[in-house]
Amino acid sequence: MDPAGGCPHADNERLLARGAVATVVLPGAVEGAAVLGHEALKEFLAHPDVAKGAQHFTALREGNIAAGWPLLTFATVQGMTTADGDDHRRLRSLVSKAFTVRRVEQLRPRIEELTSGLLDGLHAAAEEGGGVADLRRHFALPLPMGVIGELLGVEAEYLDRLHHLSNQVVATDIGPEQAVAANRELVAVLSAVAAARAESPGDDLTSALIAARDEEGDRLSQQELIGTLVLMIIAGHETTLNLITNAVRALCGHRDQLESVQKGESSWADVVEETLRWDAPVSYFPFRYPVRDLTVDGTVIPRGTPVLAGYSAAGRDRAAHGPDADRFDITRSGRPGAVRHLSLGHGAHYCLGAPLARMEATIALERLFTRFPDLDLAVSEAELIRHASFVGNSVRALPVRPGASRL
Repeated sequence: MDPAGGCPHADNERLLARGAVATVVLPGAVEGAAVLGHEALKEFLAHPDVAKGAQHFTALREGNIAAGWPLLTFATVQGMTTADGDDHRRLRSLVSKAFTVRRVEQLRPRIEELTSGLLDGLHAAAEEGGGVADLRRHFALPLPMGVIGELLGVEAEYLDRLHHLSNQVVATDIGPEQAVAANRELVAVLSAVAAARAESPGDDLTSALIAARDEEGDRLSQQELIGTLVLMIIAGHETTLNLITNAVRALCGHRDQLESVQKGESSWADVVEETLRWDAPVSYFPFRYPVRDLTVDGTVIPRGTPVLAGYSAAGRDRAAHGPDADRFDITRSGRPGAVRHLSLGHGAHYCLGAPLARMEATIALERLFTRFPDLDLAVSEAELIRHASFVGNSVRALPVRPGASRL
C-alpha cells in the first residue's frame, strides 16, 4: 500500500483483474491483505470467523508493531470499531440512540441552519478570493464537524484542532514521532472535553456517556469513553467531508447529470448514493482479522492477518455493478437488478452514522447548487492534490468558482 495515498481507482482496477482478494504490504513492512471484490467483501464483513479485536492481530500480539506505526490507532483504540460480540453490542447501544432515523430527522432544522450560514461564508470567501474559494475548507468540512461537535457537546474552540489531529490519525504517510504526538494530543483534547462535560453536563452524547460511566461503571470504562469520542470525532466528520467533496467534484465533471437533478429528473439522494459507490469516501478501512485460516473467493487469508476492507474497489467492481462500473451515473440505482454499494459497511459494524451522513450530504448538495447553480471547479481535476492516505479517499482542497448567488 502506498503510504502517500493518491487516487485509488487505477490500482484497484489492476488488483481486481487479478482477484477479489490481494495480499498487501502495509507501512513498516507489515504483511496484510485487502478484500476488494464486492461479493467477497460482503461475505468477509459479515463472516462469523472474522473479528475486530486487536488481540487477534498476530504481529501486534507478538510485539512486532512499533509504537509509532501510523495505523496503530485503528487497531488499538477502545471502542465499537475494535470490539466484538457482547462488548460491541454494549458499546454500540450506548451511542445508537443518538443516530436513529428519528433522532437524526430532528437535527434537520439545525443542519439546514448551519448549511445556510456556511454558504454565506463560501460566498464571502469567493468575493475575497477573486471569485475562487476552497469549498472543502469553507463548506464541506465545517458542516459535519459542526454537527458532530454539537452532538458530542464539544466547544467550538476545539473543533479546528480536532480536525487537524484526526487528519493526522488517518494519514498513512506520517512519521512515528508525529503519529505518537498526534494520538496523545487527540486523547488529551478529548479528555478535556469530557472533563468539561462532567463538570457541566448537557443534552449531548458525551454527557450521556459520562453518566453511563459514573452510574453504571460496568457499562463503560474511562478508556472506552475516550476511545468512543475519538471514533465519533473522526468517523463523524471525515467520511461526510469526503462524501460532500467527492459529490461536488463528480457533479462538476458531469454537468448533464447535475442539470438532470436540478430539473427534478433525479434526486439529490441519488447523487449521494452514486458518489458513495463510485468514489467512496473511505478507500481501505483497517482492520479485521480472521480468527482461523480463512478462504475468501479462493484465496487463503492466514489467521491473525490485518485485513483492509476495500470499499473504493468494491464500488467499481464490474462483477457486481456491470461493465460500466467506472462510470458515474446517478440513475444506476433505478436499474433492474442494481446492486447496493457497501461503502458504509455491512453486517454488525454497519456505519451507525449512515442516516446522519446521508442527510448532511443531501442537504448540503441541494442547498449548494440551489444557491450557486453555476458553481464549477476553479482548476482541472488533474490539478487537485489527493489525500496522503490510503484510508481516506478525497482531495486536500477543492477550489471552486461559485458564480452568482441566488438567494
